[in-house]
Amino acid sequence: MIKYFLLSAITLTLIVSCNDQNSTSKSKDPYKSSKLTIEQIEQQNPLRFLEIVGKDKHNLIGQTVVKGEITNKATVVTYKDISVSIKFISKTGVVLEEDEEVIYEEVKPGSNINFKSKFFAPKGTEEVKMKVIKAVSVH
Repeated sequence: MIKYFLLSAITLTLIVSCNDQNSTSKSKDPYKSSKLTIEQIEQQNPLRFLEIVGKDKHNLIGQTVVKGEITNKATVVTYKDISVSIKFISKTGVVLEEDEEVIYEEVKPGSNINFKSKFFAPKGTEEVKMKVIKAVSVH
């Protein structure tokens, strides 16, 4: 009885280990496991790879001058026609106005571009926030 139990256990172990090796070798195949290339991921997700920083100040005629820098963190894809949302925020955190500015320049992988825009900000603006909302990948 013990012999049959040991023989069954050894047979079952061999069957399971053979199946594990086949499934492991299939998952290591880079063609099957990687469905999207780096380029495809970067083309489909421009907001993930574009970073924006900036500051604002007032000029002599009362305009708010917004200066920003957009950095492309992608490794392969160049982006162009970048839409930036610019929000004017009150002291209490209320969005007083929101504008969209399109930057008609290309930003190559690992590089950055600068832009400057002028607005007549609404009364009570204490802060200006910027965010990239859309971009086109260059093929």
